[in-house]
Amino acid sequence: MELEGYLEILGPDDMRIKGSRVGIEFLLRDYQEGVSPEEIVLRYPTLSLEQVHATITYYLSHQERVDSYLARWRAQGQAAWEQQNRQPSEFVRDLRQRVEQQRRASSQGKTLD
Repeated sequence: MELEGYLEILGPDDMRIKGSRVGIEFLLRDYQEGVSPEEIVLRYPTLSLEQVHATITYYLSHQERVDSYLARWRAQGQAAWEQQNRQPSEFVRDLRQRVEQQRRASSQGKTLD
């Protein structure tokens, strides 16, 4: 089977491992950080060792293309994070407020119930 047969390319910024919902960016991030294929399978138990090796081989065979994809993916994630910080949802604002209240109570030796 060709390496592309192990991947689902759903769009220019959405590449997943076929038969899963795992984006290649997660698997390749781990690989680039030195995680072994066997440990990647432990982290993503829905993947087979064959799928992991095929994804890594695809990356090594198409490194420039995949590096470009990964750079776009990281930039989009960074932009979304910055947008979230500029305009947090009501849930995030409430959560931040509760965390701040807990921090203040801890620093004063109190606990919140």
